[in-house]
Amino acid sequence: MHELINKFCVYLSYPFVRYAFVVGILVALCSSLLGVTLVLKRFSFIGDGLSHVAFGAVSVATVLGISDNMFLVLPVTIICAVLLLKCGNNAKVKGDAAIAMVSVGALGVGYLIMNIFSSSSNLNGDVCTTLFGSASIMTLTADKVRLCIILSVIVVGFFFVFYHKLFSITFDENFAKATGINVNAYNLMLAVVIAVIVVLAMNLVGSLLVSALIVFPALSSMSIFRSFKSVTVFSVIISVTCTSIGIIIAILASTPVGPTIVAIDLAGYLICRVAGVIVRR
Repeated sequence: MHELINKFCVYLSYPFVRYAFVVGILVALCSSLLGVTLVLKRFSFIGDGLSHVAFGAVSVATVLGISDNMFLVLPVTIICAVLLLKCGNNAKVKGDAAIAMVSVGALGVGYLIMNIFSSSSNLNGDVCTTLFGSASIMTLTADKVRLCIILSVIVVGFFFVFYHKLFSITFDENFAKATGINVNAYNLMLAVVIAVIVVLAMNLVGSLLVSALIVFPALSSMSIFRSFKSVTVFSVIISVTCTSIGIIIAILASTPVGPTIVAIDLAGYLICRVAGVIVRR
């Protein structure tokens, strides 16, 4: 144990490890803060669809040789989030069908573009890195960390400023409309925030594993608590804890960061399910 602690302290002296912790904690905070609302409103599947859209945008950015793909991926993902929300209200194309269509289409087209136009000698490695998160945490740069901090402040600010409005539209949209709340506008803002969270989380866990950061902490918290405030607070605690543990294990065991974090989130969910049964009894 003493050797592991010393080894971790040595790794912590490197900037890229500190970057991973900063980004991991911020992503866990943002995804868990709004994860409860997204799960209760059944918006979590939109996050999964947007993560595939982000993969397609990353593929295009890679082929075009854009060094910082965030400036392409973020606006494309936000636009698709708005379109998916609009399609969800379309009688001809149901919301779940629209999400499935966009999700599969973006994933397939993205891989096709990378396969045809990419000049990389390690195409399969690039695709796996994008889908499942980087196998190395050294890919996080100072610029990405700064952008992550700025976007995280916006997401957290959105949650606290519109907390009561989000609470209203989460549980009863009809009542919210009756009290004068512009439900469509808040749903639109929520979709944009989902897009931001997805793009942030892609840097850590990859496009296929983004939904885990949104869904697992919320479901874990709901297994034990019942009030919206308590569920949200515990969701943040367990999300940040599991992400930190996942990064530490990934560093010490040299495992991929994204899948390790998701595995810890899954373990946390199972523990909370058991704890919830015990508490109710």
